[in-house]
Amino acid sequence: MFRDLIQVVAGYIDAGGWVMPPLLVATVVLWFAIGYRFAALKRGSQRGVRNLIRRIEKGKKSKADGVMVRALEKGITLRARQLDNLRPYLDYAFYEEEKEIRKFGRLIITLVSTAPLLGLLGTVIGMIETFDSLGDMSLFSQSGGIAGGISQALITTQMGLAVAIPGLIVNGVLNKRQKDIELELAQLKDMLCAPQQSPTGD
Repeated sequence: MFRDLIQVVAGYIDAGGWVMPPLLVATVVLWFAIGYRFAALKRGSQRGVRNLIRRIEKGKKSKADGVMVRALEKGITLRARQLDNLRPYLDYAFYEEEKEIRKFGRLIITLVSTAPLLGLLGTVIGMIETFDSLGDMSLFSQSGGIAGGISQALITTQMGLAVAIPGLIVNGVLNKRQKDIELELAQLKDMLCAPQQSPTGD
């Protein structure tokens, strides 16, 4: 059964022509980048920023690792040093977390935009083969003929859309999560820098 599946996949790739290998590479790279972003955008806790500050100040460290937990631990450590101008130090300390949650964002958008274009290229190549077959009257030649050209055109279009559409949807969800975390990091900086207002409410 496994061999049959491999043969079906190999036949599908072969029918799509030389455009299929780049599409497959784009698919692998795309989902690797999405998986990386999914892991990088983990908060580490479902609690709000204020509650996280209270817990860490009371010595209750979160067992889970995540962006907010790491940033807050750095921020609490810096605030304990009673620096004159805390904000630049927080900006520098949070830079790694802010950089991490943006990583591979542009790559994903590029791949999602490129996949349908590769599919369209395969479609054009398939249609050219179809018209060549019509011109030569080789409708059912061994190289594929009109049927092979139409098959290639449809398969590459299908593959390009199959790569782009799920990637676009998942990336939209990840971008929303990224914006939420960026907003929380900004709120965290404000709370840690507030001179009169204690985050513990004491």
